[in-house]
Amino acid sequence: MSPVLAGVLQMLALLVALGLVYRPLGDYMAGVYSSTRHLRVEKWIYRAIGARPNTEMRWPAYLRAVLAFSAVSVLFLYLLQRLQGVLPGSLGFSSIDPDQAFNTAASFVANTNWQSYYGEQAMGHVVQTGGLAVQNFVSAAVGMAVAVALVRGFARSRTGELGNFWSDLVRGTVRILLPIAAVGALVLVACGAIQNFAGIHEVGQFLGGTQQWNGGAVASQEAIKELGTNGGGYFNANSAHPFENPNGLSNLFEIFLILVIPFALTRTFGRMVGSLKQGYALLAAMGVIWIGATGLMMWTEFAHHGPAYQIAGGAMEGKETRFGIAGSSLFAVATTLTSTGAVNSFHDSYTGFGGGITMLDMQLGELAPGGVGSGLYGILMMAIIAVFIAGLMVGRTPEYLGKKIGTREIKLAACYILITPALVLCFTALAMALPTPPHSMTNTGAHGFSEILYAYTSGANNNGSAFGGLNADTQWFNTTIGLAMLFGRFLPMVFVLALAGSLSEQKPVPATAGTLATHRPLFSGLLVGTILIITGLTFFPALALGPLAEGLAS
Repeated sequence: MSPVLAGVLQMLALLVALGLVYRPLGDYMAGVYSSTRHLRVEKWIYRAIGARPNTEMRWPAYLRAVLAFSAVSVLFLYLLQRLQGVLPGSLGFSSIDPDQAFNTAASFVANTNWQSYYGEQAMGHVVQTGGLAVQNFVSAAVGMAVAVALVRGFARSRTGELGNFWSDLVRGTVRILLPIAAVGALVLVACGAIQNFAGIHEVGQFLGGTQQWNGGAVASQEAIKELGTNGGGYFNANSAHPFENPNGLSNLFEIFLILVIPFALTRTFGRMVGSLKQGYALLAAMGVIWIGATGLMMWTEFAHHGPAYQIAGGAMEGKETRFGIAGSSLFAVATTLTSTGAVNSFHDSYTGFGGGITMLDMQLGELAPGGVGSGLYGILMMAIIAVFIAGLMVGRTPEYLGKKIGTREIKLAACYILITPALVLCFTALAMALPTPPHSMTNTGAHGFSEILYAYTSGANNNGSAFGGLNADTQWFNTTIGLAMLFGRFLPMVFVLALAGSLSEQKPVPATAGTLATHRPLFSGLLVGTILIITGLTFFPALALGPLAEGLAS
Protein backbone atom coordinates (compact mmCIF):
# COMPACT_ATOMS: atom_id res chain seq x y z
CA MET A 1 0.00 0.00 0.00
CA SER A 2 1.37 3.41 -0.94
CA PRO A 3 1.92 5.97 1.86
CA VAL A 4 -0.50 8.38 0.17
CA LEU A 5 -3.28 5.77 0.07
CA ALA A 6 -2.56 4.90 3.70
CA GLY A 7 -2.98 8.55 4.61
CA VAL A 8 -6.29 8.80 2.79
CA LEU A 9 -7.58 5.66 4.53
CA GLN A 10 -6.53 7.01 7.93
CA MET A 11 -8.41 10.22 7.24
CA LEU A 12 -11.52 8.32 6.14
CA ALA A 13 -11.39 6.11 9.25
CA LEU A 14 -11.13 9.23 11.40
CA LEU A 15 -14.14 10.82 9.66
CA VAL A 16 -16.22 7.68 10.19
CA ALA A 17 -15.32 7.47 13.88
CA LEU A 18 -16.12 11.15 14.42
CA GLY A 19 -19.40 10.76 12.53
CA LEU A 20 -20.48 7.84 14.70
CA VAL A 21 -20.10 9.71 17.99
CA TYR A 22 -21.14 13.17 16.78
CA ARG A 23 -24.86 12.87 17.48
CA PRO A 24 -24.85 10.94 20.80
CA LEU A 25 -22.01 12.95 22.32
CA GLY A 26 -23.39 16.29 21.19
CA ASP A 27 -26.86 15.50 22.55
CA TYR A 28 -25.37 14.18 25.79
CA MET A 29 -23.40 17.39 26.39
CA ALA A 30 -26.50 19.49 25.68
CA GLY A 31 -28.34 17.44 28.31
CA VAL A 32 -25.51 17.88 30.82
CA TYR A 33 -25.55 21.68 30.57
CA SER A 34 -29.36 21.91 30.46
CA SER A 35 -30.10 19.58 33.37
CA THR A 36 -31.47 20.92 36.66
CA ARG A 37 -30.34 17.87 38.67
CA HIS A 38 -27.03 17.58 40.53
CA LEU A 39 -25.21 14.30 41.11
CA ARG A 40 -24.28 13.41 44.68
CA VAL A 41 -20.56 13.84 44.03
CA GLU A 42 -21.27 17.24 42.50
CA LYS A 43 -23.17 18.31 45.64
CA TRP A 44 -20.13 17.32 47.73
CA ILE A 45 -17.91 19.48 45.55
CA TYR A 46 -20.28 22.45 45.80
CA ARG A 47 -20.31 22.20 49.60
CA ALA A 48 -16.52 21.93 49.69
CA ILE A 49 -15.98 25.09 47.63
CA GLY A 50 -18.97 27.00 49.04
CA ALA A 51 -20.74 27.36 45.70
CA ARG A 52 -24.48 27.82 45.13
CA PRO A 53 -25.04 25.97 41.85
CA ASN A 54 -28.66 27.03 41.35
CA THR A 55 -27.92 30.75 41.48
CA GLU A 56 -28.02 32.29 38.02
CA MET A 57 -25.23 34.72 37.11
CA ARG A 58 -25.19 37.74 34.85
CA TRP A 59 -22.09 38.13 32.69
CA PRO A 60 -20.00 40.27 35.13
CA ALA A 61 -20.51 37.71 37.91
CA TYR A 62 -19.78 34.83 35.55
CA LEU A 63 -16.58 36.54 34.40
CA ARG A 64 -15.47 37.25 37.98
CA ALA A 65 -15.91 33.58 38.83
CA VAL A 66 -13.85 32.52 35.77
CA LEU A 67 -11.04 34.94 36.61
CA ALA A 68 -11.04 34.17 40.34
CA PHE A 69 -10.88 30.42 39.78
CA SER A 70 -8.11 30.81 37.21
CA ALA A 71 -6.08 33.18 39.41
CA VAL A 72 -6.21 30.75 42.33
CA SER A 73 -5.22 27.92 39.96
CA VAL A 74 -2.18 29.87 38.72
CA LEU A 75 -1.09 30.59 42.30
CA PHE A 76 -1.57 26.97 43.42
CA LEU A 77 0.35 25.51 40.49
CA TYR A 78 3.13 28.08 40.87
CA LEU A 79 3.57 27.25 44.57
CA LEU A 80 3.45 23.50 43.88
CA GLN A 81 6.38 23.83 41.49
CA ARG A 82 8.34 26.14 43.79
CA LEU A 83 7.94 23.64 46.65
CA GLN A 84 8.66 20.52 44.58
CA GLY A 85 12.08 19.99 46.18
CA VAL A 86 10.53 19.28 49.59
CA LEU A 87 7.50 17.32 48.39
CA PRO A 88 7.29 13.51 48.36
CA GLY A 89 7.31 11.85 44.96
CA SER A 90 9.56 14.52 43.49
CA LEU A 91 11.96 11.86 42.08
CA GLY A 92 14.85 13.91 43.45
CA PHE A 93 14.10 16.92 41.24
CA SER A 94 14.71 20.37 42.69
CA SER A 95 12.19 23.20 42.83
CA ILE A 96 11.41 24.99 39.56
CA ASP A 97 12.96 28.43 38.97
CA PRO A 98 10.55 31.37 39.47
CA ASP A 99 10.31 32.47 35.82
CA GLN A 100 9.78 28.94 34.56
CA ALA A 101 7.29 28.16 37.35
CA PHE A 102 5.28 31.25 36.33
CA ASN A 103 5.43 30.29 32.67
CA THR A 104 4.27 26.73 33.36
CA ALA A 105 1.51 27.79 35.76
CA ALA A 106 0.18 30.35 33.27
CA SER A 107 0.51 27.82 30.48
CA PHE A 108 -1.50 25.00 32.03
CA VAL A 109 -4.19 27.22 33.55
CA ALA A 110 -4.65 28.96 30.18
CA ASN A 111 -5.09 25.56 28.46
CA THR A 112 -1.93 26.31 26.45
CA ASN A 113 0.49 23.81 27.98
CA TRP A 114 3.57 25.43 26.48
CA GLN A 115 6.62 23.68 27.95
CA SER A 116 10.06 25.28 28.11
CA TYR A 117 11.47 22.38 30.16
CA TYR A 118 12.22 18.66 29.78
CA GLY A 119 9.34 16.90 31.51
CA GLU A 120 11.29 13.79 32.45
CA GLN A 121 14.14 15.90 33.88
CA ALA A 122 12.17 18.53 35.80
CA MET A 123 8.76 17.41 37.11
CA GLY A 124 8.09 14.70 39.69
CA HIS A 125 4.96 12.63 40.15
CA VAL A 126 3.23 15.10 42.48
CA VAL A 127 3.57 18.07 40.14
CA GLN A 128 2.77 16.01 37.04
CA THR A 129 -0.30 14.27 38.46
CA GLY A 130 -1.52 16.55 41.24
CA GLY A 131 -0.81 19.79 39.41
CA LEU A 132 -0.51 19.55 35.64
CA ALA A 133 -3.01 16.72 35.07
CA VAL A 134 -5.62 18.44 37.28
CA GLN A 135 -5.30 21.62 35.22
CA ASN A 136 -5.73 19.56 32.07
CA PHE A 137 -9.26 18.79 33.29
CA VAL A 138 -10.37 22.07 34.81
CA SER A 139 -8.85 24.42 32.21
CA ALA A 140 -10.73 22.50 29.51
CA ALA A 141 -13.91 22.65 31.61
CA VAL A 142 -13.51 26.45 31.91
CA GLY A 143 -13.41 26.79 28.10
CA MET A 144 -16.52 24.65 27.74
CA ALA A 145 -18.32 26.68 30.42
CA VAL A 146 -17.63 29.99 28.63
CA ALA A 147 -18.82 28.49 25.33
CA VAL A 148 -22.04 27.26 26.93
CA ALA A 149 -22.60 30.71 28.47
CA LEU A 150 -22.41 32.24 24.98
CA VAL A 151 -24.83 29.63 23.63
CA ARG A 152 -27.26 30.52 26.43
CA GLY A 153 -26.90 34.15 25.37
CA PHE A 154 -28.30 33.22 21.97
CA ALA A 155 -30.94 30.86 23.38
CA ARG A 156 -32.33 33.13 26.12
CA SER A 157 -34.11 36.47 25.91
CA ARG A 158 -34.96 39.38 28.22
CA THR A 159 -32.98 37.95 31.12
CA GLY A 160 -29.25 38.71 31.06
CA GLU A 161 -28.59 35.50 33.03
CA LEU A 162 -26.07 32.99 31.65
CA GLY A 163 -26.22 30.12 34.10
CA ASN A 164 -23.83 29.33 36.96
CA PHE A 165 -20.09 29.05 36.32
CA TRP A 166 -19.42 26.66 39.21
CA SER A 167 -22.15 24.30 38.09
CA ASP A 168 -20.90 24.40 34.48
CA LEU A 169 -17.30 23.84 35.61
CA VAL A 170 -18.11 20.86 37.81
CA ARG A 171 -20.50 19.22 35.36
CA GLY A 172 -18.09 19.56 32.46
CA THR A 173 -15.36 17.92 34.52
CA VAL A 174 -17.36 15.19 36.26
CA ARG A 175 -19.89 14.20 33.61
CA ILE A 176 -17.97 14.76 30.36
CA LEU A 177 -14.19 14.91 30.67
CA LEU A 178 -13.58 12.39 33.47
CA PRO A 179 -15.55 9.42 32.04
CA ILE A 180 -14.27 9.86 28.48
CA ALA A 181 -10.67 10.33 29.68
CA ALA A 182 -10.92 7.18 31.82
CA VAL A 183 -11.98 5.11 28.82
CA GLY A 184 -9.33 6.80 26.68
CA ALA A 185 -6.61 5.94 29.21
CA LEU A 186 -7.61 2.27 29.13
CA VAL A 187 -7.41 2.26 25.33
CA LEU A 188 -3.95 3.84 25.42
CA VAL A 189 -2.72 1.31 27.98
CA ALA A 190 -4.01 -1.46 25.71
CA CYS A 191 -2.04 0.14 22.86
CA GLY A 192 1.16 0.11 24.92
CA ALA A 193 1.30 3.45 26.79
CA ILE A 194 2.68 3.15 30.32
CA GLN A 195 0.73 3.82 33.55
CA ASN A 196 2.62 3.53 36.82
CA PHE A 197 4.36 5.49 39.55
CA ALA A 198 7.82 4.00 39.03
CA GLY A 199 10.87 6.12 39.69
CA ILE A 200 13.92 6.76 37.57
CA HIS A 201 15.74 3.62 36.48
CA GLU A 202 18.71 2.95 34.25
CA VAL A 203 18.41 0.66 31.25
CA GLY A 204 20.74 -0.82 28.65
CA GLN A 205 24.27 -0.06 27.65
CA PHE A 206 24.76 2.73 25.12
CA LEU A 207 28.33 3.42 24.01
CA GLY A 208 29.66 2.41 27.41
CA GLY A 209 26.98 4.27 29.39
CA THR A 210 23.39 3.82 30.50
CA GLN A 211 20.16 5.65 29.77
CA GLN A 212 17.72 6.83 32.42
CA TRP A 213 13.99 6.34 31.93
CA ASN A 214 11.13 7.69 34.05
CA GLY A 215 7.92 5.93 34.86
CA GLY A 216 4.69 7.78 35.49
CA ALA A 217 0.92 7.95 35.13
CA VAL A 218 1.37 8.62 31.43
CA ALA A 219 -1.69 7.04 29.80
CA SER A 220 -4.16 8.86 32.07
CA GLN A 221 -2.44 12.19 31.47
CA GLU A 222 -2.13 11.53 27.74
CA ALA A 223 -5.86 10.87 27.44
CA ILE A 224 -6.96 14.17 29.01
CA LYS A 225 -4.05 15.95 27.31
CA GLU A 226 -5.66 15.21 23.94
CA LEU A 227 -9.33 15.13 24.98
CA GLY A 228 -9.13 18.52 26.70
CA THR A 229 -7.04 19.97 23.84
CA ASN A 230 -4.27 20.69 26.33
CA GLY A 231 -1.10 19.26 24.77
CA GLY A 232 1.47 19.19 27.57
CA GLY A 233 3.53 16.01 27.40
CA TYR A 234 4.82 13.88 30.25
CA PHE A 235 8.08 13.64 28.31
CA ASN A 236 9.95 16.27 26.32
CA ALA A 237 9.34 14.36 23.08
CA ASN A 238 5.60 14.68 23.75
CA SER A 239 3.44 12.41 21.59
CA ALA A 240 6.48 11.30 19.59
CA HIS A 241 7.65 9.39 22.68
CA PRO A 242 6.75 5.68 22.53
CA PHE A 243 5.60 5.72 26.17
CA GLU A 244 2.97 8.33 25.25
CA ASN A 245 2.11 7.26 21.70
CA PRO A 246 3.36 3.73 20.99
CA ASN A 247 2.10 2.96 17.46
CA GLY A 248 -0.04 3.96 14.52
CA LEU A 249 -3.29 2.85 16.20
CA SER A 250 -2.65 4.93 19.31
CA ASN A 251 -1.71 7.84 17.06
CA LEU A 252 -5.03 7.73 15.21
CA PHE A 253 -6.91 7.34 18.50
CA GLU A 254 -5.18 10.40 19.96
CA ILE A 255 -6.16 12.46 16.90
CA PHE A 256 -9.73 11.26 17.44
CA LEU A 257 -9.61 12.43 21.08
CA ILE A 258 -8.34 15.85 19.98
CA LEU A 259 -11.21 16.41 17.55
CA VAL A 260 -14.18 14.65 19.10
CA ILE A 261 -15.47 17.21 21.64
CA PRO A 262 -14.85 20.37 19.56
CA PHE A 263 -16.72 18.92 16.58
CA ALA A 264 -19.53 17.49 18.75
CA LEU A 265 -20.05 20.85 20.46
CA THR A 266 -21.63 22.15 17.23
CA ARG A 267 -24.38 19.57 17.78
CA THR A 268 -24.67 20.74 21.39
CA PHE A 269 -25.02 24.31 20.12
CA GLY A 270 -27.75 23.36 17.66
CA ARG A 271 -29.64 21.41 20.29
CA MET A 272 -29.49 24.23 22.88
CA VAL A 273 -30.60 27.01 20.48
CA GLY A 274 -33.41 24.84 19.10
CA SER A 275 -32.10 24.44 15.54
CA LEU A 276 -29.83 21.54 14.66
CA LYS A 277 -29.32 23.03 11.20
CA GLN A 278 -27.49 25.98 12.75
CA GLY A 279 -25.04 23.53 14.30
CA TYR A 280 -24.60 21.74 10.99
CA ALA A 281 -23.74 25.05 9.29
CA LEU A 282 -20.90 25.64 11.78
CA LEU A 283 -19.80 22.02 11.43
CA ALA A 284 -19.63 22.38 7.65
CA ALA A 285 -17.42 25.48 7.90
CA MET A 286 -15.13 23.74 10.39
CA GLY A 287 -14.97 20.61 8.25
CA VAL A 288 -14.09 22.46 5.05
CA ILE A 289 -11.15 24.22 6.71
CA TRP A 290 -9.94 21.05 8.47
CA ILE A 291 -10.09 18.85 5.36
CA GLY A 292 -8.49 21.56 3.24
CA ALA A 293 -5.62 22.11 5.69
CA THR A 294 -5.01 18.38 6.07
CA GLY A 295 -4.97 17.77 2.31
CA LEU A 296 -2.64 20.72 1.73
CA MET A 297 -0.29 19.57 4.49
CA MET A 298 -0.06 16.05 3.06
CA TRP A 299 0.59 17.43 -0.39
CA THR A 300 3.43 19.71 0.76
CA GLU A 301 5.09 16.91 2.75
CA PHE A 302 4.65 14.12 0.19
CA ALA A 303 5.38 16.05 -3.01
CA HIS A 304 8.40 18.13 -2.04
CA HIS A 305 11.04 18.04 -4.77
CA GLY A 306 14.65 16.92 -4.38
CA PRO A 307 16.40 13.52 -4.55
CA ALA A 308 16.54 13.03 -0.77
CA TYR A 309 12.79 13.56 -0.46
CA GLN A 310 12.08 11.26 -3.40
CA ILE A 311 14.18 8.45 -1.93
CA ALA A 312 12.46 8.76 1.45
CA GLY A 313 9.01 8.97 -0.16
CA GLY A 314 8.50 12.53 1.07
CA ALA A 315 9.79 14.94 3.70
CA MET A 316 10.56 12.43 6.48
CA GLU A 317 12.98 14.64 8.43
CA GLY A 318 11.75 15.15 11.98
CA LYS A 319 9.01 12.50 11.69
CA GLU A 320 8.73 9.14 13.43
CA THR A 321 8.91 6.20 11.02
CA ARG A 322 6.16 4.41 12.95
CA PHE A 323 3.75 7.23 12.00
CA GLY A 324 5.11 8.27 8.61
CA ILE A 325 4.18 11.41 6.72
CA ALA A 326 0.44 10.75 6.71
CA GLY A 327 0.11 10.13 10.45
CA SER A 328 2.38 13.07 11.22
CA SER A 329 0.50 15.43 8.89
CA LEU A 330 -2.87 14.41 10.30
CA PHE A 331 -1.61 14.99 13.82
CA ALA A 332 0.07 18.31 12.99
CA VAL A 333 -3.08 19.79 11.46
CA ALA A 334 -5.36 18.44 14.20
CA THR A 335 -3.16 19.81 16.96
CA THR A 336 -2.71 23.28 15.42
CA LEU A 337 -6.31 23.75 14.24
CA THR A 338 -7.28 23.07 17.85
CA SER A 339 -5.68 24.49 20.99
CA THR A 340 -4.01 21.16 21.73
CA GLY A 341 -0.36 21.78 20.90
CA ALA A 342 0.70 18.15 21.30
CA VAL A 343 3.22 17.04 18.66
CA ASN A 344 4.25 13.68 17.27
CA SER A 345 6.83 15.20 14.92
CA PHE A 346 9.24 18.13 14.76
CA HIS A 347 7.41 21.04 13.10
CA ASP A 348 10.73 22.83 12.67
CA SER A 349 11.76 20.10 10.20
CA TYR A 350 8.66 20.37 8.02
CA THR A 351 9.01 21.92 4.60
CA GLY A 352 8.77 25.70 4.45
CA PHE A 353 5.16 25.60 3.32
CA GLY A 354 4.33 22.79 5.76
CA GLY A 355 5.61 24.82 8.69
CA GLY A 356 3.63 27.78 7.38
CA ILE A 357 0.43 25.71 7.40
CA THR A 358 0.87 24.87 11.09
CA MET A 359 1.27 28.58 11.84
CA LEU A 360 -1.70 29.57 9.67
CA ASP A 361 -3.85 26.94 11.39
CA MET A 362 -3.27 28.68 14.72
CA GLN A 363 -3.60 32.17 13.28
CA LEU A 364 -7.06 31.33 11.96
CA GLY A 365 -8.07 31.44 15.62
CA GLU A 366 -8.05 27.67 16.14
CA LEU A 367 -11.72 27.30 15.31
CA ALA A 368 -11.77 24.40 12.84
CA PRO A 369 -12.79 22.75 15.10
CA GLY A 370 -10.75 24.67 17.68
CA GLY A 371 -10.16 23.98 21.33
CA VAL A 372 -12.63 22.43 23.75
CA GLY A 373 -15.12 25.27 24.16
CA SER A 374 -12.86 27.95 22.69
CA GLY A 375 -13.40 26.59 19.18
CA LEU A 376 -17.17 26.96 19.47
CA TYR A 377 -17.17 30.47 20.88
CA GLY A 378 -14.43 31.43 18.41
CA ILE A 379 -16.41 30.41 15.35
CA LEU A 380 -19.57 32.00 16.78
CA MET A 381 -17.73 35.32 17.04
CA MET A 382 -16.61 34.92 13.41
CA ALA A 383 -20.20 34.07 12.46
CA ILE A 384 -21.29 37.41 13.91
CA ILE A 385 -18.67 39.17 11.78
CA ALA A 386 -19.88 37.23 8.71
CA VAL A 387 -23.50 38.20 9.40
CA PHE A 388 -22.44 41.83 9.80
CA ILE A 389 -20.63 41.77 6.44
CA ALA A 390 -23.68 40.23 4.78
CA GLY A 391 -25.88 42.91 6.33
CA LEU A 392 -23.64 45.64 4.92
CA MET A 393 -23.92 44.13 1.44
CA VAL A 394 -27.72 44.09 1.40
CA GLY A 395 -28.23 47.26 3.44
CA ARG A 396 -30.13 45.93 6.46
CA THR A 397 -29.47 45.43 10.15
CA PRO A 398 -27.71 42.08 10.62
CA GLU A 399 -29.39 39.37 12.66
CA TYR A 400 -28.17 36.01 13.91
CA LEU A 401 -30.41 33.41 15.56
CA GLY A 402 -33.11 35.99 16.08
CA LYS A 403 -30.81 38.52 17.77
CA LYS A 404 -29.90 41.89 16.27
CA ILE A 405 -26.19 42.49 15.81
CA GLY A 406 -25.96 46.14 16.69
CA THR A 407 -23.13 48.53 17.48
CA ARG A 408 -22.35 47.03 20.88
CA GLU A 409 -22.28 43.45 19.60
CA ILE A 410 -20.07 44.17 16.61
CA LYS A 411 -17.62 46.17 18.74
CA LEU A 412 -17.26 43.24 21.13
CA ALA A 413 -16.77 40.80 18.25
CA ALA A 414 -14.20 43.11 16.64
CA CYS A 415 -12.25 43.41 19.89
CA TYR A 416 -12.29 39.61 20.16
CA ILE A 417 -10.74 39.06 16.72
CA LEU A 418 -8.13 41.82 17.18
CA ILE A 419 -6.68 41.00 20.59
CA THR A 420 -4.82 37.81 19.67
CA PRO A 421 -3.17 39.14 16.47
CA ALA A 422 -2.08 42.22 18.41
CA LEU A 423 -0.39 40.05 21.03
CA VAL A 424 1.33 37.84 18.44
CA LEU A 425 2.64 40.63 16.22
CA CYS A 426 3.67 43.02 19.01
CA PHE A 427 5.57 40.42 21.01
CA THR A 428 7.24 39.07 17.83
CA ALA A 429 8.31 42.57 16.82
CA LEU A 430 9.76 43.24 20.28
CA ALA A 431 11.66 39.96 20.31
CA MET A 432 13.18 40.65 16.89
CA ALA A 433 14.00 44.29 17.69
CA LEU A 434 15.73 43.77 21.04
CA PRO A 435 19.36 42.55 21.04
CA THR A 436 19.08 39.53 23.38
CA PRO A 437 16.02 37.41 22.33
CA PRO A 438 17.32 36.59 18.81
CA HIS A 439 20.32 34.85 20.45
CA SER A 440 17.92 32.02 21.34
CA MET A 441 17.29 31.22 17.66
CA THR A 442 19.05 28.18 16.23
CA ASN A 443 18.61 29.42 12.67
CA THR A 444 18.96 32.79 10.99
CA GLY A 445 17.02 34.41 8.16
CA ALA A 446 13.44 33.47 7.31
CA HIS A 447 13.53 30.22 9.28
CA GLY A 448 14.82 31.94 12.41
CA PHE A 449 12.05 34.52 12.17
CA SER A 450 9.56 31.67 11.83
CA GLU A 451 10.80 30.18 15.12
CA ILE A 452 9.92 33.34 17.05
CA LEU A 453 6.70 34.03 15.12
CA TYR A 454 5.57 30.45 15.81
CA ALA A 455 6.38 30.74 19.54
CA TYR A 456 4.19 33.79 20.09
CA THR A 457 1.50 32.51 17.74
CA SER A 458 1.39 29.31 19.77
CA GLY A 459 1.35 31.13 23.11
CA ALA A 460 -1.20 33.85 22.36
CA ASN A 461 -3.56 31.39 20.64
CA ASN A 462 -3.30 29.01 23.62
CA ASN A 463 -1.92 26.21 21.46
CA GLY A 464 1.37 25.37 23.16
CA SER A 465 3.11 23.47 20.37
CA ALA A 466 6.72 24.41 19.66
CA PHE A 467 8.27 24.92 16.25
CA GLY A 468 11.56 23.69 17.67
CA GLY A 469 14.96 25.23 17.29
CA LEU A 470 14.20 28.08 19.72
CA ASN A 471 15.62 28.09 23.25
CA ALA A 472 12.56 29.44 25.04
CA ASP A 473 13.87 28.70 28.55
CA THR A 474 15.12 32.24 29.17
CA GLN A 475 13.73 34.96 31.42
CA TRP A 476 12.56 36.94 28.38
CA PHE A 477 10.66 34.14 26.68
CA ASN A 478 9.33 32.57 29.90
CA THR A 479 7.91 35.93 30.97
CA THR A 480 6.63 37.30 27.65
CA ILE A 481 5.16 34.02 26.41
CA GLY A 482 3.57 33.56 29.85
CA LEU A 483 1.93 36.98 29.54
CA ALA A 484 0.85 36.25 25.97
CA MET A 485 -0.80 33.02 27.14
CA LEU A 486 -2.72 34.70 29.98
CA PHE A 487 -3.83 37.70 27.90
CA GLY A 488 -4.62 35.47 24.91
CA ARG A 489 -6.83 33.23 27.04
CA PHE A 490 -8.72 35.57 29.34
CA LEU A 491 -9.08 38.86 27.44
CA PRO A 492 -11.12 37.18 24.66
CA MET A 493 -13.32 35.61 27.36
CA VAL A 494 -14.19 39.11 28.59
CA PHE A 495 -15.59 40.00 25.16
CA VAL A 496 -17.32 36.63 24.76
CA LEU A 497 -19.16 36.88 28.08
CA ALA A 498 -20.01 40.56 27.57
CA LEU A 499 -21.51 39.65 24.19
CA ALA A 500 -23.42 36.74 25.75
CA GLY A 501 -24.91 39.09 28.33
CA SER A 502 -25.91 41.61 25.67
CA LEU A 503 -27.59 38.96 23.52
CA SER A 504 -29.48 37.37 26.42
CA GLU A 505 -31.05 40.74 27.27
CA GLN A 506 -32.49 41.20 23.78
CA LYS A 507 -36.02 40.52 22.63
CA PRO A 508 -36.10 37.92 19.81
CA VAL A 509 -36.55 39.34 16.33
CA PRO A 510 -38.92 37.36 14.06
CA ALA A 511 -37.46 36.14 10.80
CA THR A 512 -38.63 37.85 7.61
CA ALA A 513 -38.10 37.37 3.89
CA GLY A 514 -35.00 39.55 4.13
CA THR A 515 -33.38 37.62 6.99
CA LEU A 516 -30.15 35.88 6.05
CA ALA A 517 -30.59 32.10 6.29
CA THR A 518 -27.63 31.15 8.49
CA HIS A 519 -28.34 27.42 8.33
CA ARG A 520 -27.66 27.00 4.60
CA PRO A 521 -24.45 26.20 2.64
CA LEU A 522 -24.27 29.79 1.39
CA PHE A 523 -23.69 31.05 4.92
CA SER A 524 -21.15 28.31 5.65
CA GLY A 525 -19.22 29.43 2.56
CA LEU A 526 -19.45 33.07 3.64
CA LEU A 527 -18.16 32.09 7.09
CA VAL A 528 -15.17 30.22 5.66
CA GLY A 529 -14.37 33.17 3.40
CA THR A 530 -14.61 35.62 6.28
CA ILE A 531 -12.23 33.55 8.41
CA LEU A 532 -9.64 33.22 5.63
CA ILE A 533 -9.81 36.86 4.53
CA ILE A 534 -9.53 38.32 8.02
CA THR A 535 -6.61 36.03 8.85
CA GLY A 536 -4.91 36.66 5.52
CA LEU A 537 -5.10 40.43 5.86
CA THR A 538 -3.80 40.27 9.42
CA PHE A 539 -0.94 37.80 9.22
CA PHE A 540 0.10 37.70 5.55
CA PRO A 541 2.97 40.23 5.93
CA ALA A 542 4.47 38.25 8.82
CA LEU A 543 4.02 34.93 7.02
CA ALA A 544 5.65 36.41 3.93
CA LEU A 545 8.79 37.20 5.94
CA GLY A 546 8.99 33.69 7.38
CA PRO A 547 7.54 30.44 6.00
CA LEU A 548 6.48 31.81 2.60
CA ALA A 549 9.95 33.27 1.93
CA GLU A 550 11.56 30.01 3.03
CA GLY A 551 9.22 27.87 0.95
CA LEU A 552 9.71 29.92 -2.22
CA ALA A 553 13.50 29.84 -1.76
CA SER A 554 13.72 26.05 -1.32
